[in-house]
Formats: sequence, structure tokens, C-alpha cells
Amino acid sequence: MDTITRTPGGALARLAGWAQRHRWLAVALWALILIGVTFTSQLAGSAFHDDNSLPGTESQQVVDLLDRTAQSGASAQIVLKADGGLAANRAPIATMLGEVRSLPHVRSVTEPTLSPDGRIGYATVTFDAASTDLPYDDIVKFADTAKRAGPVEVALAGDPVKRISGSGGPAEGVGLLAALVILVFLFRSLLAAGLPVLTAVFAVGSTLGVITVVSHFVDIASYTSPLMMLVGFGVGVDYALLIFSRYRTEILAGHDRDAAARRALDTAGRSVLFAGTTVIIALLGLLALGLGGLRGVALAVALTVLMTMLASVTLLPALLSLFGKRLERGIRRHALRKEHGKAWRRLADGVQRRPLAPLAIGLTVLIGLSSPAAGMRLGFADASTDPAGSTTRQAYDLLAEGFGPGFTGPLAIVTEDGDTVALQRKLADTPGIARVLPPMGKTVLVFPTTSPQDEATAELVTRLRAGVLPTLPGHYLVGGSVAAATDFAGAVADRLPLFVLVVVGLSALLLMVVFRSILIPLKAALLNLLSIGASLGVMTLVFGDGWFGAQPGPIEAFVPVMIFAIVFGLSMDYEVFLVSRMHEEWRRTGDARLAVREGLASTGAVITAAGAIMVLVFGAFLLDPSRMLAQFGLGLAVAVLLDALVIRCLLVPAIMRLLGARAWWLPRWLDRRLPHFALEP
Repeated sequence: MDTITRTPGGALARLAGWAQRHRWLAVALWALILIGVTFTSQLAGSAFHDDNSLPGTESQQVVDLLDRTAQSGASAQIVLKADGGLAANRAPIATMLGEVRSLPHVRSVTEPTLSPDGRIGYATVTFDAASTDLPYDDIVKFADTAKRAGPVEVALAGDPVKRISGSGGPAEGVGLLAALVILVFLFRSLLAAGLPVLTAVFAVGSTLGVITVVSHFVDIASYTSPLMMLVGFGVGVDYALLIFSRYRTEILAGHDRDAAARRALDTAGRSVLFAGTTVIIALLGLLALGLGGLRGVALAVALTVLMTMLASVTLLPALLSLFGKRLERGIRRHALRKEHGKAWRRLADGVQRRPLAPLAIGLTVLIGLSSPAAGMRLGFADASTDPAGSTTRQAYDLLAEGFGPGFTGPLAIVTEDGDTVALQRKLADTPGIARVLPPMGKTVLVFPTTSPQDEATAELVTRLRAGVLPTLPGHYLVGGSVAAATDFAGAVADRLPLFVLVVVGLSALLLMVVFRSILIPLKAALLNLLSIGASLGVMTLVFGDGWFGAQPGPIEAFVPVMIFAIVFGLSMDYEVFLVSRMHEEWRRTGDARLAVREGLASTGAVITAAGAIMVLVFGAFLLDPSRMLAQFGLGLAVAVLLDALVIRCLLVPAIMRLLGARAWWLPRWLDRRLPHFALEP
């Protein structure tokens, strides 16, 4: 039946043809990959490691100096509380500590240090190996033994304890279920809705197994797996949805199933590959920051996006061939009840009639939401942000109650040529310091009057470095978790211009090559930056200022740059999907207004559905007990929501109308020098 037009013969069309002819082989290969890497990862286990080191910074120098003098091995704290006083419960406490000392991998256990009122105390347990090297079952045995202290309330803190604390949430399942519901509503078919979800599951599941194995050889952060699923499920479902939507269009245009699949891959497939490439470029741009802890995360998430692209152009055509007859019946039956694109044409015409009004409204919304981001405060998560009811959160609260809010975040002042006695006296007279311990060699520990998450503690670090310590003879370094967060924020601020230049510059260059235009890449870059600013502003209001009942505090130090990379790439996705259809119409008709209208009519529904899927997948991570993942989920969800509704439905049509034919202008001398890569066959 494919006699209407010639079947495109690009590389992606040929790839789709291969997947159709060998559909069972393609599905079997993906199944074998998924099963194989999953089985291997289960045997190998994971070795994720959080590396927040920043070579060359003051806080990292303190860490390096202390590591040279301290014994290696993880540590944990057994925190005790008895309203009648711990002294009255000396016997059960001593028995419990004795049992802990006899456990495997326990090197030493200190005697309890008591609070001034004697109701709260803690004992420090030192292990003979790093937290990631301790057997899981031995950590569980330690936790169970430590809690056997008779009538005394016991809570546990430390990295080994975090390994056995439940941290999973229903986010992934809720997000995928919500995506399935939207797809069923869009296509009126459970089978059609299931194909994009199935494609995403194969891609993300395979990548997750690979990264789990690779974590034994490369430093990969512990939060990488849920972040991979967060991004992978979102883009995986979206990419498959966009190809399937074009497949549906080709079926309705009169092509047979195999030809429709090839044409979908040769058009929407090109857009998917280009869009995915921009996401990968944005993620790899994180390498320009030189922050070691983010390298493994960036590579892992970039690999996830790559796998979703491969699944979309190899696995999905095979599935379309397997279920093509049933899908075609559903597509044609649904098409009889709905006129495609009518509402989106009306929207495009309305925006183009008075483009200045939607332009002003959209820019006001984005700039207004971006303004709170100027007051964003960065920091590192500690036990105070752990889920309420967890043993690590209980331990934090007990230590703050017994020893003061600054006890859990001490500052370490280290000197090699200074007078530690004079240093101790000077610090004792400094406002904001609750307690100064006697010098331990060349190190003095300081306990602030405020908690590690309090802005006043960060200000104390700055004041010590800039005003207090320079008045003493010698050279002094300030370390500790709050000092590290301060240094991290400074390092990001120093390297951010290079990062933005690399990501924005390369993405704009790719858009210029594809669309043969100067103004479209410039427009895309500016609007993408506004959507990122708005998402960071909303995140600041919620997690920084405590809106909607969230616990106020600093934003996790690496979250903004990760959101920048991911959101910039995803925003380019929608730019490519929408503008490529406009470009297709512009090349066919030369009518700028018609190109805007037909481009929005062709892609408006699918972009909105894709945006809704991403919003729900990302927003579901607000259910995760991890504050860091909740911040990621909110930031990404807000950015995609604004991008799909405000930018793609209002701002882009308005700006394209105002630019008219000038939107597609490129100087001839530049056109001759740029390579050619078309998204349309």
C-alpha cells in the first residue's frame, strides 16, 4: 500500500528494517542483555562510594592532614538516653558495649561520654575497614547488638548504619504507573501505552546492572542509581513515545505498518538521536567543572540516555513489528473519533495574532520564578535531613539535645606553624562558638552554637577564615562538613562560567547546524536558561525557605549543577521536536506563519503528553525519603512543566511569529562552512 511516497532510505530506516526482519532476534538480544547484566550485578554486588573531595581547597587540605594521622576504618556512634540518668543504667550499658567489642570487624569501643545533665551519652565504635568494605550482615549484627541496652533508649549514627537504613521509596513504581495512565489516555490502548514503558524498562534496567558492576572499578556516588532511573525512565518513555507518535501519523497517512515504522525512525528517530546527543553533551559538560564526585554520576546518567536512544531505534521497531496488526486497528479506530491537531492550530493562531501578550506573560512567569534562586544557599546533607523516625535522625536529635545543636558539625582548625594554645583562647572568645576542645597535636576542634544546616554556621566559617584567624601568628586551615560545603559552593561558582559556555555553546552550535539559523539557537539557549532559573527558584522556595511544609535548609551542593545539565539537555529535546516540524513545514511551503501553526499542531499533543509523563515521573521522587532526591525530583518536574506549557506552547510560537522568515536566516559564508545534518529526510 506504500505507493503514496517513496520510503525514506536513511540509516535509521535501514536499521528499522533490520529490526523488523529480525524482530525476535532484536527482542531476544535485549532480553539477554538485561538478564545477563542483572544476574552479573547481583553476583558482584555494588561498591558505590560518595566522593566529595575537592583537591586544592582548604577543607580538603584539612581532611588530608587528618587522614595522615588517623587510623583508617569506618566509625559509628551508639547514642544513649535515659530520663533517670545513664549512671543508673551502667550495668546493661556495659554489658551491651562488651558484646559490641566482641563482634567481627570491631576494632575499638570507647566508654560513653555523658551530657552535662547525665541523661544522654554516646560511645564511638571504630571498625577495621571502610564502610563499603564491611559485610552487610556484620553491620546488621552490630546494630541489633547495640540496641540491647535494657531500658535505655538507643539510636545509631555513622556511615555503616546508613548502609542498612531503608532508603527506598515508591517513586519509581509510582512514576511509571502514572506514565502508563497518561499513555493509555493518549492512545486509548493499553498495548500502545505499554510499548514506550517496556522500552524504557529494558534500557534503564540494562544500564543499572552495568553501572553496578562498574562501581567496583570507578568511583560512583551512592545516589547514582535512583538518579539514573529518574532520568532514564523519563527520557526513555518520552523518546519511545515520540517515535510511536510519528509511527501513528504515518499509519494514518496511508502507509503500511513496516513502511510507517521505517519512516518514523527516519524522521522522529533522527530527532531522538539529536536530542539525546544534546542531553549527553550537557551531562558530559559536568566534566568541565573538575568536581571528582560528579564525574561518575555524569558518565552513568549519560550512559543511561545513550541506552534509551539505542532501545528506541532498535527494540521499539521490533516491538512495533511484533504487535503491528493490533496496534494499527487501535490507531485507525481512535482516529475516527478525533480530529488531529485542531485545538493546537487554534492555539497557534491565537498566539500569532497577538504575540506580544503571551510573550510578556511567559517571560514574567519565568523571570518571577527565577528571582528566588539568587538567594539559594548550598550545603551538604546530614542526619538532620534523614527521614523522621530513622535511627540516624533519632541519634542526631539526641546528640543535639544533649550536647547542643552544633555538636554534630564540629569545625577542625589545623595549623603546622601556629600556637594552638593562643588559638584555643582566641576561639573561646569568638561569638558563635559554644565550646573549644583542648588541642590534639596541631588540631583544635570547635563546636558552633548553631547546627550544620544553619546559615549562621556557614557565616562563622567565613568569619574565621577572613577575620579571626589572620590576626594570629602562623597559618591556619578550617575544615569540617560546613567548611567543605562552603568550598564546594565557591568551586562551583568559579568554574560555572566555563561549564555554561561549554554546554550552551556546543548545544547552540548543533542547533545551528541542523536548522541553518542563528536566531533559533540563541532563542533556545535563552529560554532554556530561564526554565532552569525558574526551577532553581522554586526549589529554593520549597527546600530553602520551607514552603509547603518542607524542612528549610541548604540545597544539596551538587544538585543545581546536575539539574542545569539535565534540564538544559531535556529542554533542547522539546526544542528539537517542535522546531524540527516547523522547519519541515518551512522547507515545504516557505510560509513562516503556517510553519508555526502546523509545527505546533503536529507536536503539541505529544510534547504535552511527554511533558506530563516526565513531570509525573520526576515529581514522584518527592515521595522518596531522601531530601536530595526530592530536590532533584522537584527541580526537574518544575523545569519540564514550564518548558512544555509556557515555553513550547506560548513563548516559542510568539517569538517565531515575531521573527517570521528571519528565524531561518543564516549568512551564506557561514552556511558554506557548516556541515549539513538534516532531521528531515
